[in-house]
Amino acid sequence: MTGSTGATLTQPQRGHLAMLAFSALVAGSFSLGSMAAPFIAPMALTSVRFLLAGMIVGAVAWAAGGLRRKMLAAPWRYLVLGALMAIYFVAMFQGLKTAPPVSSSAVFTLTPAMAAGFGWFTLRQRVTPRMGLALGVGGVGALWVIFRADLQALLNFHIGKGEFIFFWGCIAHALYAALVRKLNRGESPVAFTFGMMVAGWLLLTTLGWGDLRATDWAALPAIVWITLLYIAIAASAATFVLLQYATLRLPAAKVMAYTYLVPSWVIGWEIALGRGAPPPAILIGVALSVTALALLLKNEH
Repeated sequence: MTGSTGATLTQPQRGHLAMLAFSALVAGSFSLGSMAAPFIAPMALTSVRFLLAGMIVGAVAWAAGGLRRKMLAAPWRYLVLGALMAIYFVAMFQGLKTAPPVSSSAVFTLTPAMAAGFGWFTLRQRVTPRMGLALGVGGVGALWVIFRADLQALLNFHIGKGEFIFFWGCIAHALYAALVRKLNRGESPVAFTFGMMVAGWLLLTTLGWGDLRATDWAALPAIVWITLLYIAIAASAATFVLLQYATLRLPAAKVMAYTYLVPSWVIGWEIALGRGAPPPAILIGVALSVTALALLLKNEH
């Protein structure tokens, strides 16, 4: 991969490009997910999502020769990571049943602070003063959006049920981002993602068998199938690989910094889907999130 000057991009720069694409693709799952959430159980949707995405990633990994016997070493690693991502996605779609997409994506922006904590705990990745400032600014911006620019609601800490449910999923996502580097033993990002997806699918299918059987798949509206295809291909297969790729090249806090862009992307998705823009006051929180991203990505000296 080269730039316009012909200079080869560094590994960290490639990680940044991967996360830029990650943030744009993830945003679409919030808008589409909120439209599909009322029609299907989160466990059933997420199980099929992992199955379809796993088939895609598995085919790519096989074609690239990444599926080797050494992958079977310590299979518990895949179970841990698969469980964390399963928790994240189930919580996300359960939360989207009641929380607006922009508000849910703001909850997602709290993950950099959590990832920084987990990054220190698992890999002793330090948090510099600038990173601490950025996480604080981003946190304020997230809270502004989560509480819908209502100072009284913020003072009363009146958080919606959907946002509260999704918050626990974001904790799982942040821990996942920190553990990927620690648990990877030299497997390629695609092969490692495939192992995680297989484990996650097995867990979801076992725990969600009742929901899978109870779902009338033939009667589901088109938006569910559109969402399912999007999240399986763009927001699962592609983003999992991008996240794996980036976490092997960047500190956990900087990887998750790109979540600060997600609310801005979601607003664009909402407008494109004809669902309207949020109130202008909400944009203050979004602007703070973008400021936090800039602070986190600036090189330390």
